[in-house]
Amino acid sequence: MTVADFHKYLRGVLDKAGDEARLDGSAAVEAPHLLLAIAADPSSGAAAGALAEVGLDRAAIRAALDREFTHSLHAVGVSPAAFDLPPATPNPQRRPQPGASFQLTMERTIKAAGAATPQPAHLLLGILRADVGTVPRALALAGIDRADLTARVRRTLDQPASR
Repeated sequence: MTVADFHKYLRGVLDKAGDEARLDGSAAVEAPHLLLAIAADPSSGAAAGALAEVGLDRAAIRAALDREFTHSLHAVGVSPAAFDLPPATPNPQRRPQPGASFQLTMERTIKAAGAATPQPAHLLLGILRADVGTVPRALALAGIDRADLTARVRRTLDQPASR
């Protein structure tokens, strides 16, 4: 993949992540939205494949994020079952802006690529390298070994076909 190819890929993933944010009713695109977009994008190739190897397709990631939300509410003494919460209201006119975890993900993506041409797997590494936040909590609640998943993603970068 060339730099131009990666930019085209990244633009598509960012558009999909924006769609995910709108579906959540979110004003910001964050790391969970990027993770959902990677899993749902066939052009993510080895990155989506590494997620699929551990049982993480878009639906499984969505379920893990929903469990994390419920778990976080319980941690502060709020039971979603006690309230009749309406579903998120998507706003098709809203253009979600990059949030803090998105920006940190992009910084980690650049560091992961180093001098190499960025690949979709580098973007996934940028998400997985977060030590705290929604994604690490959601993956832990889903029983995903983040270190193992990170190693799987790194191995895809070592394969000549992914370069």
